[in-house]
Formats: sequence, C-alpha cells, structure tokens
Amino acid sequence: MHAMANAPADAKPPYYLPTANEVEVFSAAYKQKLPLMLKGPTGCGKTRFVEHMAHALGVPLITIACHEDITAADLVGRYLLTGGETVWVDGPLTRAVRQGAICYLDEIVEARADTTVVLHPLADHRRELNIERLGESLHAPDNFMLVVSYNPGYQSVLKDLKQSTRQRMVAIEMGYPLSDKEIEIVVQESGIDKARAADLVKLANAIRKLDASSLPEVSSTRTLVSTARLMKEGLTPRAAATAAMLLPLTDDSEITRGLGEIIATYLQN
Repeated sequence: MHAMANAPADAKPPYYLPTANEVEVFSAAYKQKLPLMLKGPTGCGKTRFVEHMAHALGVPLITIACHEDITAADLVGRYLLTGGETVWVDGPLTRAVRQGAICYLDEIVEARADTTVVLHPLADHRRELNIERLGESLHAPDNFMLVVSYNPGYQSVLKDLKQSTRQRMVAIEMGYPLSDKEIEIVVQESGIDKARAADLVKLANAIRKLDASSLPEVSSTRTLVSTARLMKEGLTPRAAATAAMLLPLTDDSEITRGLGEIIATYLQN
C-alpha cells in the first residue's frame, strides 16, 4: 500500500481542465458530506482531478493506492513494536479522519472485499470509523471526505464493488476528453505546439477505436502527455509515440506491428 499526503498549501495548484460538470458535483458532494466514486479508464485524469479539487477546497489530501494484499489494518492502523514498546500507529484512513482530510482510495476494487467493509460506517449518515483494536469510534469532522476510484472496463466479474458499498456513494463518470480539450491538456502539460499535440490526439483516437478484445487498454491522456514530453526533449514523434504509447500497451508482436503502422500513418518521421 502507498499512502501519500498532500502538497504544501502554497504549492502551485495541480492543472486540471474540466470536461463536464465534475467540479460542481464534487463540490456539492463535499459540502453535503457525501462520499464520492469516480469511474473511468486508466489515465483519464481521475487522480489529477482529486488533487485539483483538494487544492481548490483547501483540504489536505491522503491518497491510498489499493492492491489485493491491502488489509483493514493497513487502512485503520495497528500496534507496532517500537524501542521495546508496543505503540499504536494510525493507518492513512484514520489519519484522514483525525485531521479532516480527503481520503482518496485509488483503484478500490483491487482491495479485498472484506477490507472495504470498514468504509461502510464512514460512507453513510454515521460518518464514523470504528477502531476495534482501540475500542474507539471516531466521528469524521465536516471537512473529511471519502473518495474512491476505479476503472470499470478493466475489472473482471470477480472484482467489482459490492452494491452495499456503491449505493452509499455519489458517482462521477469520467472519460477521455473531447479532442479540443485533450489538445489543450497536452499543450499545457508538455509545452509542445498545438499542431503536434493535435496529431497525437488524432493518433490516440484512432487507437481507441480498435477492437477491445485485442487491445483491452488504449492510449490514455496520460500517455499522450508522456509522448509529448519525450518530443519536447528532441525525440521524433514516431520514436516518442513508440516508447510512450505503443510499447507500454502490449507485448504481442502482431498487435505491436499493427500499432506501429497506425503511428506511421498519423505521425511524421
């Protein structure tokens, strides 16, 4: 598990370009103390959006990257032996409740179902975190918010959020931006010119139209930005796209060859 605290308050706000009404929905959910679920493909900006909103609202952010080995104790806390003494150490979820932060669980379905049950009292009208080992129940302050995210297209039948978890939350569906907005994002994030950014977005849209059975993941906005940043360092567009868009997507030589032909069609040299 990886937990990350927020950046300093005077840091530059994380760049995020809204694509629909997600800012308004997030703000309303925060004010009404409702937990929020972000649904969207890999690399579409879910994490950046949460960082942007935490900064905009002036609330600390604690991010937890979920995985299949994460336990309830990893989230809540545990006793550790320190200097010959047994000391209780809060987990990131408990720290978020105590300090009144946004707790963001990224890719929550990767966590075991029995782990996510600990969220239920926090995600309904009770807004409580039960710490059984301490015999303590923490009531979340007004500025605490629970946010979770996952990629619906990537999950198997065996890995999905329980309805009992889902129905406690407000949801925002996110996707890749429309072309004009995606071009603007690539220009802003990489510093390349608009014409070259437009070529990258056209290429990405061509890849996104491919058969999902042969290519379950497609080129994300994140990979476009990475490609543009390599171009900024002097790599040719085709070399940058091969390194940042093509090779991370697949190990299949036939699909790699096909994607290489698409890259050659849309990018010069």
